[in-house]
Amino acid sequence: MNNNVILAIDIGSITIKAVIAEIDEFNEIKVLGHGFAKSQGVKKGIITNIDLAAKSIRKAVNDARRIAGNNISTAVVSISSAYVKSTKSIGIVNISQKDITIKEINRVMETALYNANIQKDYDVLHVLPYNFKVDDQVNIEDPYSMNASRLEVETYIIMAQKSSLSNLKKAIASAGLEAESIVLDTYASAIAILSDDEKTLGVSVLNLGGQTSSLGIFKGHSLIYNRFLPVGSNHITNDISIALHTPLEVAETVKKSYGDLIEASDETLELPIIGDTNNKNKIPMSVVQSVILARVEESLLILAKYLEQSGLKNSIGAGIVLTGGMTKLKNLREYTQAIFPGLSVRIGKPKHLKGLFDELKGPEHSTVIGLLLYKSGKNTQYEIDNKRRLLHQKEEQPGALTNIKLSENESAAPPAEKPNNDGADDPFVFTDLENVNIGYKGDFVKKVINWIKQLF
Repeated sequence: MNNNVILAIDIGSITIKAVIAEIDEFNEIKVLGHGFAKSQGVKKGIITNIDLAAKSIRKAVNDARRIAGNNISTAVVSISSAYVKSTKSIGIVNISQKDITIKEINRVMETALYNANIQKDYDVLHVLPYNFKVDDQVNIEDPYSMNASRLEVETYIIMAQKSSLSNLKKAIASAGLEAESIVLDTYASAIAILSDDEKTLGVSVLNLGGQTSSLGIFKGHSLIYNRFLPVGSNHITNDISIALHTPLEVAETVKKSYGDLIEASDETLELPIIGDTNNKNKIPMSVVQSVILARVEESLLILAKYLEQSGLKNSIGAGIVLTGGMTKLKNLREYTQAIFPGLSVRIGKPKHLKGLFDELKGPEHSTVIGLLLYKSGKNTQYEIDNKRRLLHQKEEQPGALTNIKLSENESAAPPAEKPNNDGADDPFVFTDLENVNIGYKGDFVKKVINWIKQLF
């Protein structure tokens, strides 16, 4: 099997996406094949039926294999923000040889992981360094090869529930595959759409998917904050179907064709009635737009509140980048600009890759493309991944491994007493929509639907 071939699988709530690509001698990616399958056994980012999920994964991967002509069985797989919690931690080590090598960087990262408050029912996905300190110098971009007596790092650690992670791995294994790497979906999407300048200046990514949305904040080329919202564009479809008494398939078409968030229309639509296809209701376009607008506004306001709660709003000099399937709504960028005043907003599409099929160029494919880029080395430099490997692009001697993992007896010596990280855990995790206080906006949605029902 060619070690330069990558299989990326995005486990979405609406669609399972699989892409096979190869990395050439210049470390450039060429896409070889892709496959899509309707998600089964996945709801709001969470595996709810392992057998059904495995069936969908298998179909998407087999389609990609046929196009690519490659039967690769190891994959880099996305995991939903619905599964994760996060914390921050600091590592400090002394440098006996004065020059900082990969081994010292690994020691300081392992020390940060040791110092972290990792709950027993969670496993680590990513340990991401966002600030290195060398002696008294702060904000060091890359400490490698520097002369120093002490090295310190601040890290953002992402953890996933062991049970949920096990279910994801079981679904992958049931599809005849092995999850070689598991990557947070928000992190992968950002890799696909953000420029180096945006990551340096600080930027927020809003990944607006089918049944879920997430907010990620990046600074210093690392994810430093992440939040999850169990609402996506599919909820707009459900709202239209319920409010207008029309089948879901018709509601989806209406959303895609008439989902303008700014420009009003005086048109009238004739929509079939659920259970009575022989008769149709005449619905003013203004009513359809009100339903769509209510859900979008509610979701964006919650994400705006998350941004305020992060305390990092003033750190995102590059503004906001939108990605995901909901970005197909007309004028979403302009409407988001109104919800986030003072911040620039753009739509983020995946970076161009050789052989990239037209079907993969939209914002809804950011995560799966980001998985390919992650595996090709576009991850945060010196992160520790889900298999406790230090990922880096340095070679200290000819033939040195790119990714290293210290054995247990080589691990960084732990401090005498594990520090108390009270207050380090991110308190804003596993938020249920019902528990979010959004003021009058929740009532507004109900009023719109009640008002529409009065029309019939």
